[in-house]
Amino acid sequence: MDPLHTDPRSLSVVIPFYQECDNVAPLVASVHAGLADYRHPWELILVDDGSRDGTGERLLAAAAAHGRHVRVIRFRRNFGQTAAMQAGFDAARGQLIATLDGDLQNDPADIPRLVEELLKRDLDLLQGWRQARQDALLLRRLPSRLANRLIGRVTGVALRDYGCSLKVYRSEVIKQVLLFGEMHRFIPVWVAGVTAPERIGETPVRHQARAQGASKYGLSRTFRVLPDLLAAFFFLRFGARPGHFFGSIGIAFGVVGGLSMLWLAFVKFALGEDIGQRPLLFIAILSLVAAVQFVTTGVLAEVMSRTLFASRERTHHSIRWQSDPAQAGWKQPT
Repeated sequence: MDPLHTDPRSLSVVIPFYQECDNVAPLVASVHAGLADYRHPWELILVDDGSRDGTGERLLAAAAAHGRHVRVIRFRRNFGQTAAMQAGFDAARGQLIATLDGDLQNDPADIPRLVEELLKRDLDLLQGWRQARQDALLLRRLPSRLANRLIGRVTGVALRDYGCSLKVYRSEVIKQVLLFGEMHRFIPVWVAGVTAPERIGETPVRHQARAQGASKYGLSRTFRVLPDLLAAFFFLRFGARPGHFFGSIGIAFGVVGGLSMLWLAFVKFALGEDIGQRPLLFIAILSLVAAVQFVTTGVLAEVMSRTLFASRERTHHSIRWQSDPAQAGWKQPT
């Protein structure tokens, strides 16, 4: 991993791309325009998530045109936005990291303001809030509002716009979070696992309608929120102690089964009644079997979690090519 720049305001801007060839040149130009007055070193990391429409080639052309502070990472195939962001975080060398989408709907000119606000409010993550969102009401905005409220209720991290990709992080915090699957939707929740929720804030940002290219999100994404939310809740509360989660359920089943068996034993031996055909007998047996299974699952989950933490494995994607870190530079203030 490259050492971090010593300037506390040094900035790495990470942008994942997938099938966005027409947006590459204007977005890279927009980032340079938006950070033209930024008075500290910054770099731009462009991640091609296995695009097949020429996006990778245009990213390389943009890097060659703008200089060594623009770095490119190309995946062998499409691994998803989460993996692209993880690769960008791993490569980032700034003390601060900003992210935005590659569809030109986020305004890079907001980044300097977010950086200053994050430092002024002493936050570890500042989340953008698209107050005047330029998306369809029924297919995008309404499902998003419902999902945001549900996520806030379940996780305790109440934000109004989880889906906004424009964020600024402290590098030392986000680099402690291992992203995989489709965890990019719940990054504030995962960050809350390594820092206090009160150190996560949000602020209004500008949002623009998509001018070209096709959206990668649809109504189907709404139905994937619930299983993702369940996974986020589990890892946030029990990620380091999964045995407590499964063990508690197993103990509950064991208590139900044990008490049922005690009652049936009393009925059989004290009252002399037949219990062979009683439904309670089958419920008791099933509860005891479930108790053993849940407790065993908890032990295995504990072993697996300790193995994961000990391995320090961080690669959930395959990089085809990336800019040589030894040749990387910084965009210096003029």
